[in-house]
Amino acid sequence: MTSLMVSMMAFVAGVKDRFSSEKGATATEYSLLVAFIALLIIAGVTLFGNALSGWFSTLGSRVGTW
Repeated sequence: MTSLMVSMMAFVAGVKDRFSSEKGATATEYSLLVAFIALLIIAGVTLFGNALSGWFSTLGSRVGTW
């Protein structure tokens, strides 16, 4: 083999190793999962917050009359 061929094979192997590494991909997946869960919590609080507050106010007034 010529030295050019050996250096090309080393270059291809280095590039292949960089793309096969999953450390960055795992961190990205976890950050997307955390963001999605936070978005669901915010949406749930926004949608059900006023209804839940009204329900507890009604419950409190009924308990207060006992």
